[in-house]
Amino acid sequence: MRNFALIGAAGFIAPKHLKAIQDTSNNIVVAYDKHDSVGILDSYFPNASFFTEFERFDRFLEKQRHQDDGEPVDYISICSPNYLHDAHCRLAMRVGADAICEKPLVINPWNIDQLKELEQIYGRKVFAVLQLRLHEAVKDLKTQAEASTSGEKPEIILTYITRRGRWYHHSWKGDPERSGGLPLNIGIHFFDFLTWIYGEAESSQLHLAQPSRYSGTLELEKAKVKWFLSVDVNDLPAEVVKNGGYAYRSITCDGQEVDLSKGFTDLHTGVYEEILSGCGHGLEDTRAAIDLVYKIRTEGTVAIGPDAHHLLV
Repeated sequence: MRNFALIGAAGFIAPKHLKAIQDTSNNIVVAYDKHDSVGILDSYFPNASFFTEFERFDRFLEKQRHQDDGEPVDYISICSPNYLHDAHCRLAMRVGADAICEKPLVINPWNIDQLKELEQIYGRKVFAVLQLRLHEAVKDLKTQAEASTSGEKPEIILTYITRRGRWYHHSWKGDPERSGGLPLNIGIHFFDFLTWIYGEAESSQLHLAQPSRYSGTLELEKAKVKWFLSVDVNDLPAEVVKNGGYAYRSITCDGQEVDLSKGFTDLHTGVYEEILSGCGHGLEDTRAAIDLVYKIRTEGTVAIGPDAHHLLV
């Protein structure tokens, strides 16, 4: 049984990590969050120590590592805001643990190289949570792409709309400096599996860049992509709203729908199983998507009209 620490215990994604650690028969020794709404721990690891002050959490990790009867952590699971991922990966390695980090691993591409250097210095590893690569529909799409002999680039249309309230833009998620903006915060998993399947981006054009929605086109090595991301409830299809839904995701390949409506339940557990078995996705596995989103975030917008988003919905 391995010992874990968890950073970001009060966050939205933390329960998936708690479940994955429990499902793989491991233990959380300590958790940290500056917020104390962490009753979820009672359902998984009620005996875990907990801190709301980072300095005390850091001291606890060092104490457990050096004390004869301590419980040093083997892994630190990182569910903190995006802009802190890099620093928390560094902390994990400094205290002798491997890092398991939620998306996006880093905001800026050069941080990947810095973390690689620290892996060598500390002899530890940084693992990325790229759970959509484990989704059966995504794996089938990759198999289909690898088997294709047509020589023609398929046309991919990606639409992802997920309702977010006014709070979103007042939180760190709505601040591009801390979240990386929509393309990084809600789009990174999609850009990751697209570059995983179809290769790195040869060109990128941004059509729309607003706080609540982005759209653009990509020319990947083996595919052409149109994409649209939104957190605006007004972009949801009427049928989804009528049925009480709050999210809509659609991916088509040459007009054929890729079914992503189910199959998400145990993906984080699968990620942990791979890491604990000696596999897992490392820093280099994240590079193509991080590079791509950095380009999307920093290049100019090509205006094609106020209703550009309707081209993809």
